[in-house]
Amino acid sequence: MSEFREMMEQREQSQACLDSAESRQSSAFRQMRRKRQQLSNEESIAILEKATAGTLALLGDDDYPYAVPISYVYHKGKLYFHSALAGHKVDAIRKCDKASFCVIDQDDVQPKKYTTFFRSVIAFGRIHIIEDEHEKLETARLLGNRYNPNDDESLHKEIESGFSRMLMIRFDIEHLTGKEAIELVRQRNIGDNVTIGAGSVVTKDIPSNSIAVGNPCKVIKTL
Repeated sequence: MSEFREMMEQREQSQACLDSAESRQSSAFRQMRRKRQQLSNEESIAILEKATAGTLALLGDDDYPYAVPISYVYHKGKLYFHSALAGHKVDAIRKCDKASFCVIDQDDVQPKKYTTFFRSVIAFGRIHIIEDEHEKLETARLLGNRYNPNDDESLHKEIESGFSRMLMIRFDIEHLTGKEAIELVRQRNIGDNVTIGAGSVVTKDIPSNSIAVGNPCKVIKTL
């Protein structure tokens, strides 16, 4: 229960960060046209927490869009990436700090229906190369623990050997939007007297008189 409580507290902190950014930036971004298919911020955050990679879009050479697949870690309303010291990505970030980041959570092709049952998230925001050595070290640890948790000794050696040859990058999320196929919306059927945990992603029916949590959302107790 303590792990679940900690997870919920972290998501609440993330939600607060995003709500603050949204209130400052709401006029700068388009609103989703098909509101029924829009995911909640909690659902979008859950997808960012679950996924391991996405596509980072930047303004590249000669103002051509430059989109690069990249690993990341999400933490308290921000995304963190690592990079070599030089390259197209680094040049683009130094040239323009506006960026977007897309994660595909589901892409279930339905051949006979000529469509896909999709679920995805796009983050818009400002991207920066981390100059502070302490912040760089802490975020490198965050990223390392995301992909190889509970192995501090190995992570320490890896960071120590490559720290001077790497950059850490911070993406401050200003606007987060998630969307799913209308077919997935129609599949959701939540019964009466149901409690859904904060940040849970409901992907199937939830029966009446139950408590359900998680991503994907699962019944943990029948009332």
